Amino acid sequence: MSISSPPTIKCHVVSHYLAEQSHPDQQRYVFSYTITIKNLGRGSAHLLTRYWLITDANGKKLVIEGEGVVGQQPHINATDEFTYTSGTIIETPVGVMQGQYTMEDEVGNRFKVEVAPFRLAMPNILH
Repeated sequence: MSISSPPTIKCHVVSHYLAEQSHPDQQRYVFSYTITIKNLGRGSAHLLTRYWLITDANGKKLVIEGEGVVGQQPHINATDEFTYTSGTIIETPVGVMQGQYTMEDEVGNRFKVEVAPFRLAMPNILH
């Protein structure tokens, strides 16, 4: 098994606060996030697992690990992309999420793709 961080996979994240599902009076803040995983390489990549670390403004940490994303383990062909939307709930109006995917190239080498930290925040709470 080869572990590396190839520059051929890039992730773009957009997060949104879901006011209609949140209840601030109950310390329930719901966020969605849409991630686009772009394969900029010459070969295909298969997403096997995910790892997330979610930290709220109180420092409370939640780790999420599992197979695939949203019930799928997509194969992303060269120059193609895969986009999905998921969500999380935290106890504060601001938090941060970061993680990584374990992927496998077309010859069976496994590698990690880092997802840089991104903010979860209610609109207008941060300047």
